[in-house]
Amino acid sequence: MTQPLALVFYEKLMPGSQLVNRLQDLQYRVQTVNDLASFQECAQTEGPLVAFMDLESATSNVCEAIASLKNDPKTQHIPVIAFAGERAAERQVAAQKAGAVLTASDTALLNHLQEFLDRALQLG
Repeated sequence: MTQPLALVFYEKLMPGSQLVNRLQDLQYRVQTVNDLASFQECAQTEGPLVAFMDLESATSNVCEAIASLKNDPKTQHIPVIAFAGERAAERQVAAQKAGAVLTASDTALLNHLQEFLDRALQLG
């Protein structure tokens, strides 16, 4: 059986590495992308089942990358789960407007990852 692929963008080691480890525990193959400029291309070529994007990037506009992903016919079907710290509600709202199917605090995402995956795949 082929493992589903999760594409993950993060800059902060925590919670990014924890998310990768938890996805692997759930039998996902995980590919991390450290540069948002290549995220779109990677999504097109690799065909992930789901994408995770850290909204607290210091160097990139993550919401713009989400919108590009959702506006491209080749990648618009990929559900995006965006996450940020507890005090980043405004970033979560912006991510939803950009096309993220779900947004969450990083703590909630890590604690309820299976539920977020199930819900994103239903909505996606």
